Amino acid sequence: MGVIDKLATSLNRRDETPNQELGQSIADHADKIAVKELVDNLTNRDKNIQSDCVRVLYEIGERNPELISNHVKDFLALLESKNNRLVWGAMTALDTITPENPETIHSGLPTIVRAANSGSVIARDHAVSILTKMITIRKYEKPAFKLLIEQLKTCPTNQLPMYAENAMRIVNNDNRKIFVNTLSSRVKSIEKLSKRRRFEHVIKKLG
Repeated sequence: MGVIDKLATSLNRRDETPNQELGQSIADHADKIAVKELVDNLTNRDKNIQSDCVRVLYEIGERNPELISNHVKDFLALLESKNNRLVWGAMTALDTITPENPETIHSGLPTIVRAANSGSVIARDHAVSILTKMITIRKYEKPAFKLLIEQLKTCPTNQLPMYAENAMRIVNNDNRKIFVNTLSSRVKSIEKLSKRRRFEHVIKKLG
């Protein structure tokens, strides 16, 4: 059986188990030929095959990111798609390989941010994660931090506590003030008490 024959769609399965198992197998065997076949089929006429392919690819990325790290541009292209499933799937894949190919990720940050602002919650979650990872790389720290602050200023309040908690690790003496001030400016917008307490805990810990 070829790789496409093993996708959930090809097996007439509605669950994701075949895609997860396929991703695991390809990652374990470092099968570059299978990766290429999956990437080639991201533009397949069948939207279900497209979706399954991107799912398998980010499953591979979570286990063996180096194996898909040369395909950043293919994932960036998907961020322009009108198919929301492909957009957040591609963003998930990009998140897994950011440390492997930060230079190409950096060049694609405008596309990543644009897709985050217009896409689903999942797409934004992974875009913020990408920015946080980029900040840990000194060469890209300042531009990525600026973009992260913009996300913290404009993202839905429901996501704020998680974003703040995940970004705590990038706070240093140089950026602490603007980070804390940005969070403080949004405290009153968080209506749910449990989320506000989480958020305030981050501010207190950093302040």
